Amino acid sequence: MSDQKTRQADGAPKIKKTTAEWMEQLTPEQFYVTRQSGTERPFTGPYWDNQLIGRYDCVCCGAPLFMSDTKFDAGCGWPSFFESVHPEAIRELDDHSHGMFRTEIRCNSCDAHLGHVFPDGPRPTGLRYCMNGHAMNFVHGGRKPADSNSGD
Repeated sequence: MSDQKTRQADGAPKIKKTTAEWMEQLTPEQFYVTRQSGTERPFTGPYWDNQLIGRYDCVCCGAPLFMSDTKFDAGCGWPSFFESVHPEAIRELDDHSHGMFRTEIRCNSCDAHLGHVFPDGPRPTGLRYCMNGHAMNFVHGGRKPADSNSGD
């Protein structure tokens, strides 16, 4: 199974696979959430109550998404964060499904549906990234990736 890669506007590789390849790689729940823009029921997915220190990566491509020090209990039943590991980790799309206007969040590397972002989070950003646990893998003790623009 070989990944097909194209370039994004910022020059980073974009991971593309066939539906069959995604189905082979992912569990049925992961496929439903990430490739079919599904949503797990609240308080049922992994990580909504995870208190361990580490990093949350995209379940499809392994791209780092969020750090545990930006996770908070929003009481909504999904893992919630106030900031991504870096602005390029995710991309936002307008979502007009289900008779609502929301902002959908996708992995910028592989286009996996992750969840939605709302403007009712804590400081310093005021944002609540409400993510599906099945869209992420937790890396215990994982570190934040170096910022390529900071010269680290």
